[in-house]
Amino acid sequence: MNDSVRAGLSPAPEVFGGQWALADVVARLRVARMSWRKRQGRGREPGGRELPSREALAEIVHAVCGALFPMRLGPPDLREESEDFYVGHTLDSALNALLAQVKLELNYQVRHEARERPDLHQRAVHIVQDFAAALPGLRGLLDDDVMAAFHGDPAARSVDEVLLCYPGILAVLHHRLAHQLYQTGAPLLARMIAELAHAQTGIDIHPGARIGRGFFIDHGTGVVIGETAVIGERVRLYQAVTLGAKRFATTEDGSLEKGAPRHPIVEDDVVIYAGATVLGRITIGRGSSIGGNVWLTRSVPPGSHVTQANVQSEVRHD
Repeated sequence: MNDSVRAGLSPAPEVFGGQWALADVVARLRVARMSWRKRQGRGREPGGRELPSREALAEIVHAVCGALFPMRLGPPDLREESEDFYVGHTLDSALNALLAQVKLELNYQVRHEARERPDLHQRAVHIVQDFAAALPGLRGLLDDDVMAAFHGDPAARSVDEVLLCYPGILAVLHHRLAHQLYQTGAPLLARMIAELAHAQTGIDIHPGARIGRGFFIDHGTGVVIGETAVIGERVRLYQAVTLGAKRFATTEDGSLEKGAPRHPIVEDDVVIYAGATVLGRITIGRGSSIGGNVWLTRSVPPGSHVTQANVQSEVRHD
């Protein structure tokens, strides 16, 4: 690397010579950046990294998962007599790293969302303290999720296989962590954690979704769960299920309204089979089953059994 680049200085134009015409490319990229910042109403950046790091967050999540399940997701040479030491040491490092990422998000909020936070450091500490305090409870929720997968899939040979192999469990593990951060004031970090799982599993769960215990996503690929969805206890989804919005409300200036309830409420003990699409702020009553490839935009009472055939019959009757 050129010394001027390593020092953070602007290199001389001749450094970018050669057949790629890099001097021109660099100059035009600078123009594009400045144009973007001007359109977004941003001044010159104050220096240093502005946004949280996906790479750093991935390492933090990996460490926290190891601390939650040390003998299964921790290091391969860990012994039971060293569990507490490993968990304490790992969490101390991970939570300090998380604090740095939370500070970056809070600073970003202040600069670009005009939020007033008189003591960003203390606010960041509180968010991480709340996250740490929630971990034992999250472990209990995740134990129920693992058991739901084990009991709900006849192909599962052990709870260890479920935790180590099932993409639905990986996605829900990330969601439980992301939802905690979402609730306590770090929505960008929460979304980044959700997208780490989305990239690995093909399961897209917005961190704002509220999901009860004993949740099982079987197979999983293509599942989408929207921000304002509410899911009860002991709910099971299969691949390619969508819990989405039917329409998007707009404000007076025509922009999309943010945060309005627009996704389904799924009550306890519901099963939704592969390819079903459930849209809008509707309620799927307790104990119902929604058949494969059903398109549903109306509420159904508890104990309903909705299939393509009976939905089509109702449409013809109307």
